[in-house]
Amino acid sequence: QVQLEESGGGLVQAGGSLRLSCAGSGGTLSTYAMGWFRRAPGKEHEFVGAISWRGSTNYADSVKGRFNISRDNAQNTVYLKMSSLKPEDTAVYYCAAGRSYYYTKRDDYEHWGQGTQVTVSS
Repeated sequence: QVQLEESGGGLVQAGGSLRLSCAGSGGTLSTYAMGWFRRAPGKEHEFVGAISWRGSTNYADSVKGRFNISRDNAQNTVYLKMSSLKPEDTAVYYCAAGRSYYYTKRDDYEHWGQGTQVTVSS
């Protein structure tokens, strides 16, 4: 059973950057598409972006051009680099393993991490 653990969250000022990591254990992530979601207080999970096992990416319009997803299959880790952060990016960020990087719905992803908090101050 694949287990995922996010890290790298924290408090950052608007306009700043953060890089989140998602480390896999109990199995290889290399055969999965990996997605990032976020959940702001009082809101539903929102798709942020995803990366295929080959490295193709798909992003939500709200983060396109500011966020970048990459993966290091040798390290069994996926990254979310966030730049030009805005207060509305404040949320708990989750990584998830699924079957296609085209999938944008929470139910399409099989394995989830516990999340890491990102807070962007204005």
